[in-house]
Amino acid sequence: MDTVFKLLEELEDILDESRAVPFSNKIAVNKEEIYEIIAEIRLGLPDDIKQSKFIVSERNRILLDAQKEAEEILEAANDKIAKLIDEHEISRQAYEHSNQILDNAKKNAKQMRIAANEYADEVLALAETKLKDMMETLRSESIDIDNFFNNSLNVIYENRQELRGINNER
Repeated sequence: MDTVFKLLEELEDILDESRAVPFSNKIAVNKEEIYEIIAEIRLGLPDDIKQSKFIVSERNRILLDAQKEAEEILEAANDKIAKLIDEHEISRQAYEHSNQILDNAKKNAKQMRIAANEYADEVLALAETKLKDMMETLRSESIDIDNFFNNSLNVIYENRQELRGINNER
C-alpha cells in the first residue's frame, strides 16, 4: 500500500516539476514516465489484495483454533464426568461441577468466537477502507491524467493550427 502511495506522490512531483506550455496554464510531461508509474501502481495492487486474503485466512485460523480449544475443553469435561459418576454424593457434585465446566467452556468458546470475529471484522473493515480509498485515489488520478493529456493535445492542436494560419474549427 505504501508503494502505491509513494508512486502517486511521484506522479504529483512530476506534475509539479513539469515545464509550462507557453501562453497557457498547461504543462508538458514525459508520457512514458507517467505510464511507467501507472504500471508500477497496477503491479503494487495485487500485494494489497494478498494482504487482505492473508487477513481472512488468519481470521479463519483463529476461529478454528477457538473451536478446537472449545472441543478440547468439552472433551476434558466429559472425561471428568465419566470418572465421577460411580459415587453417589461425589457423582452429584461432579455433575454440578461438570455443568459449570461445560457452561464456562461454552461461554469461553462463544467469547473467543465473538472476539475473533470482531478482530477479523475490524481488520477486514480497515483493509476494505484502505482499498476503497486507494481505488478512489487511483480513479481520481486517472481522470486527472486523462484530462491533462486531453487538454495538452488540444493546446498542441490549437498551436499547430495557429502556426498554419488555419481557423480554430474542428
